[in-house]
Amino acid sequence: MITFSFAPVSAKDEELVLNGELTQGSLIRGQVSPGSTVRLNGRHVEVNSQGKFVIGFPRKAAQSHTLSWTDKKGESHERSLQLTLREYDIQRIDGLEPKMVTPPKEVTERIQNDRAKVSRARAEERDYDAVFTRFIWPADGPITGVYGSQRILNGEPKWPHYGVDVGSPEGSPVVAPAQGYVVLADDLYYSGNTIILDHGMGVFSTFLHLHTMDVKVGDLIEQGNQIGTIGSTGRSTGPHLDWRINLGQMRLDPALLVPPKN
Repeated sequence: MITFSFAPVSAKDEELVLNGELTQGSLIRGQVSPGSTVRLNGRHVEVNSQGKFVIGFPRKAAQSHTLSWTDKKGESHERSLQLTLREYDIQRIDGLEPKMVTPPKEVTERIQNDRAKVSRARAEERDYDAVFTRFIWPADGPITGVYGSQRILNGEPKWPHYGVDVGSPEGSPVVAPAQGYVVLADDLYYSGNTIILDHGMGVFSTFLHLHTMDVKVGDLIEQGNQIGTIGSTGRSTGPHLDWRINLGQMRLDPALLVPPKN
């Protein structure tokens, strides 16, 4: 198991440590005394043998939440969490070919199969806690797209963007932001060459539009090791890395896990 030296920025008392920014889209890593049980807004949260747990707040999460826990002595505790609200950018992209906005009917089955593959890859929750390390940026380059932004393609509003885009020339290296197991490495219709790393406790990194994939399913990749190269495969308008973070099926902001780019 990997240990993590907390530098809490959001909450700390004798029974609870939280690490992460209390805002919409944030992944929060927490720890209570071993043997405790944890609930968020009354819903059970998985806790490992060391008392570590992970919670997240989606793009449009409400501001007020309640985290409660019961220690191994049976004593109950509660803490109120107040999130900051975020404003999200609107991105307009015009002049795309129609097939880049609305996929042709003949690829519908492929898209459905792709979604099933991704769901299966994220279905397992490993008792493994590489997520409790300090993440690094998986690629060098300027940020060209941000989490939560709404994309309007040829005037048609689409789903919000749930990753952070890093622009860099084709062939530039992409590395593991934290240790993880490869649970998917495949060519998908929307995201092209796609890799998913399992960082444990239900937290997954996804890397989209890769030019090359240098790992295979089952590999354990150390932080900083190359997993592929930046490309423009799938539905992409130019070479970049689209990096995403999921807690199960919840889509969170990767940029909140790493230091700000210069």
